[in-house]
This record gives sequence, structure tokens and C-alpha cells, in this order.
Amino acid sequence: MKLTFFGHSAFQIESNGTTLLFDPFISDNPHTEGVVTADDLEPDYLFLTHAHADHWGDTVSIAKRTGAQLVANFEIVTYAQEQGVENVQPMNTGGGWDFPFGRVFQTYARHSSSFPDGTYGGNPNGYIVHIEDKCIYNLGDTSPFAEMAWYGEEHDIDLALMPVGDCFTMDAAGAVRAADMLTPRQIVPMHYDTFPFIEIDMDECKQTFKRGGFSLKPLAPGESLEL
Repeated sequence: MKLTFFGHSAFQIESNGTTLLFDPFISDNPHTEGVVTADDLEPDYLFLTHAHADHWGDTVSIAKRTGAQLVANFEIVTYAQEQGVENVQPMNTGGGWDFPFGRVFQTYARHSSSFPDGTYGGNPNGYIVHIEDKCIYNLGDTSPFAEMAWYGEEHDIDLALMPVGDCFTMDAAGAVRAADMLTPRQIVPMHYDTFPFIEIDMDECKQTFKRGGFSLKPLAPGESLEL
């Protein structure tokens, strides 16, 4: 299984011939220049954590071109259908669904959510993905919340994708607090250095995780991690 980071919060998972793409903010993402274009991507599934422009991104164009199934909360799926996206799977906070590749749980995320035109985007979410024999938790845009302790108890998390950029999400210290509850084997940071508001000192961020007893694995845009 291979995880690829495209900068900001855009990730791709490839497993046994199936490709999952999360938060496909590609065309306007400063990290993707010279790395990837939206037209390069051929996912089987598109997962949206929430409706903000830096996550919604190229969802409609990719979904229409590839026929990928869009997985998101009810409000996002409904909005996408109005834009001509046909292949959808609605979910909502706390629910799970069995896909051909494995089982996915949609979690709560402590954030906000609206589309670029101001339309309400429902509750922001994260995803706990069970695929092959691995468990990957994409936290979405969030700060720590107490229910993460339940997720850590109920799921043996191999990899957590965690926002660390501060300002709009938790910072490194908050992410360490989340990690204390989730106890993942590996942590990859996201949602940082894309815009001035979320520029951070990554060396300092890694030291914060180290002091908390965790190892952080930053990925460069386009870099992959074998799981």
C-alpha cells in the first residue's frame, strides 16, 4: 500500500488496484506546481472532509472526468450532485460504510465548513479507513476533542494524518495531545506552509512531537510512504 502527499491536505492511497484521493485541492495549491495536475489523477474514490475551498478544490472536475465515487457528508454530496456529479456515497458523523476495499468510519472534526459561494457544508469530518490490514485516520481540519480517546480504543491506528499549521487548526502541541489519545504508530503532518497564516517551523514541530513521545514523518509534495 502506498500513501502519496500532494501538499496541504491532499493525499492519495493506492492499494490492490484501488485509489483513494482525499481533499483534492490541486489546481490552486502552491505545493503541486511541477508535481501533479488534477488531470494526472485517476482515483476510484474521492473523500471530502469538508467544503472549504482548500479541500473542495478540483472535486467536481475529477469526479466528472473519472467517474470516481464521491464520499462525503450529506450536504457536500447534495451540493456536488447539483454540480453534475452522479456517483456519490453520502455519510454522516459517527456512521460507517463497507466499501469493496474495506470499511470506513466518518468521524467528527472540530472546525467549520462552507463552500466558496457561502453554501453551508454540513459538519466537518475526518475518516478512519480500514484497508487491507491497515488502519489510517485522516483527522481532517480539527483541534483535539475528547472523543479521540474512543477512536484510539476502538481502532488500532497504523497511520494518522494530522493538521499542525495552527491558526485554523490545532498546532503541534494540540496534535501531540490528539496523538496521546489516538496512539498511532506513525504520524504524517498536513495543513501547514500553504499560506502565510499557517507557515510553521517544521524542525520545532518535530521537536514538539519528540518531547511528547512521538515521531513525525513530514512528506514533501509528491513524496510517497509505503505502508
